[in-house]
Amino acid sequence: MAKSQIEWTESTWNPVTGCTKISPGCKHCYAERMAGRLQAMGQANYRNGFLLTLQDHMLELPLKWKKPQTIFVNSMSDLFHQDVPLEYIQRVFAVMNQAHWHRFQVLTKRSHRLLELHQEVSWTRNIWMGVSVENADYTFRIDDLRQTGAAIKFLSIEPLIGPLPKRMNLKGIDWAIVGGESGPGARPMEEAWVLDIQKQCQKAGTAFFFKQWGGVNKKRAGRLLQGRTWDEMPRLAV
Repeated sequence: MAKSQIEWTESTWNPVTGCTKISPGCKHCYAERMAGRLQAMGQANYRNGFLLTLQDHMLELPLKWKKPQTIFVNSMSDLFHQDVPLEYIQRVFAVMNQAHWHRFQVLTKRSHRLLELHQEVSWTRNIWMGVSVENADYTFRIDDLRQTGAAIKFLSIEPLIGPLPKRMNLKGIDWAIVGGESGPGARPMEEAWVLDIQKQCQKAGTAFFFKQWGGVNKKRAGRLLQGRTWDEMPRLAV
């Protein structure tokens, strides 16, 4: 089990590694940086660096983890990448269906493919599905997500690199995670953008989780928003 330092999950599982950039939020991809480090360290799963690689030998790992966990799926990739075959996606979902004692959090930027394939997989209630939304140009991903069969639907608004519309449609969205970009070259996030999203979530009944301010030193910047932490979780969690 790969214990995670990500504030909104407990563990990570990577049956796929590697990805390609498709939108501005990908510019300073933390997974790409991490894959390079792991490749340099000789980690076998990253022998191809950040080239997309199916890790068949990782598929059944969650079935061996008997303690219930909240698991972020493919923290180092995107399950709905165009080069991941449908058959392989179905195998990943089959494991999540079988490992009913875990909660699985799947996140994609490729919402069009998610929508195209969502009827080809089995949406058991322990599978949470999310899309990334980094600025106003990508709110269409929310509409794609809303049409899927996932019991829990969430947004990863990280890195937030621009304001979102003041009247987003959050109908059917259970959870929103907001965070600023971190690491080398991190782009700034304005407090007004975050507060507007928090107010919209409150009005829509969407749980709001503020992950971090980010920046070059994210630990120093912290994660307090107006003097408090926001760690709300979906009310429909199983």
